[in-house]
Amino acid sequence: MKAILHVDKEWGIGKSNGLMFSIPADMKFFRETTTGNVVVMGSNTLKSFPGGSPLKNRINIVLYPSGEPREDCKIVRSLGELFEEINKYDSDKVFVIGGAMMYKTLLPYCDEVLVTKVDAVGGADAFFENLDNNPSFELVYESEPQETNGYTIKFTTYRNNDVKKYER
Repeated sequence: MKAILHVDKEWGIGKSNGLMFSIPADMKFFRETTTGNVVVMGSNTLKSFPGGSPLKNRINIVLYPSGEPREDCKIVRSLGELFEEINKYDSDKVFVIGGAMMYKTLLPYCDEVLVTKVDAVGGADAFFENLDNNPSFELVYESEPQETNGYTIKFTTYRNNDVKKYER
């Protein structure tokens, strides 16, 4: 399983249940990376999408303890149910996409984290763990900086050298 996100200079990931920046290159990377795969999210992330609708051309799994079953995505009510559902898929095709609590809960189980770093401060009210300070994670890729929509960004990949296994 992998996580995918963008962070600001303070490892902020969101503000008012939304993204802090509009970065077309990051959105394109997200779309190309997750399309045709499985995305895992919490209920607030689902609610933040236009119309509360899941992402198209992906299998959407939502941890939503009080959520009603839906036809357009898979609602799971517990971490155990979530892992049971995730186990049905190739782990390289499963991407955690938010929010902050889902990232925090599932980070130990992710073998890779794809982080778009934005060289700006976005006034975040939700944060991701600074992987540069986590001894289990190693920066294994960093792109050259690029300008997009007024921001300088870098695409990075962190490898988890101490992946926790979830129950099968």
